[in-house]
Amino acid sequence: MSMFEAFFLALIQGLTEFLPISSSAHLILPSQIFGWADQGLAFDVAVHVGTLAAVIGYFRREVVSLLSAFFASFTGKHSRDSQLAWMIVLATIPACVAGLFLKDLIELYLRSAWVIAATTLLFGALLWWADRHARQQCDEYQTTRSRALFIGIAQALALIPGTSRSGATITAALMLGYTREAAARFSFLMSIPIITLAGSYLGLQLATSPVPVEFAPIGVGVLVSFVSAYACIHAFLKLVTRVGMLPFVIYRLILGVGLIALLMSQ
Repeated sequence: MSMFEAFFLALIQGLTEFLPISSSAHLILPSQIFGWADQGLAFDVAVHVGTLAAVIGYFRREVVSLLSAFFASFTGKHSRDSQLAWMIVLATIPACVAGLFLKDLIELYLRSAWVIAATTLLFGALLWWADRHARQQCDEYQTTRSRALFIGIAQALALIPGTSRSGATITAALMLGYTREAAARFSFLMSIPIITLAGSYLGLQLATSPVPVEFAPIGVGVLVSFVSAYACIHAFLKLVTRVGMLPFVIYRLILGVGLIALLMSQ
């Protein structure tokens, strides 16, 4: 892949990984419009590393507190941080189970542009409904086991291309009465274990792959996805409390209709 392709795709990945607008819907557009080939396994690993570093870097204080409290809970020391850490672990389980048993099925039947267009529209409408009816009464520290599982199931549904992991989890959290900022923060914290697991899986595949690695595009992928994802997280948390989810809903609807128009013209 060229350096321009690496920069462009890493920028898209970094900007869309944490916004509720579906990274898969955006990553299919370059191949549809420009005829670009698949970016390859090594580049997938690179952008996972970049976005993971961004979310850990942005929430570094929370990550240290949550990890410390999590391990302290094994010695009987419980706190609100350890409770939240355990709820994040619980919320990660549904996606892990779904990925383990349904990955091949999803890859075979649901990775089409038509599915991405449909889910972009459907889950955009759900996000609008959830945001409009949001009670905004609780924060991430009030996450119970039932709430964690509900949001975790939403994250598992996001394995379907076009759904958007952050979009599905934020929608679920808003339905449960979280404030917009708390819904976003819990979604971002949930992303850390799931991106770590996905990146580790891809890394193991890469380690056993005979395909040679081009290190220049990989470096661009890590750097650009890190910077764009970090900036995106910061801007989104500032913006969402003031304007809500409507701009992202409108964008998803435009994107979904645009994808359908593009597919019908081919």
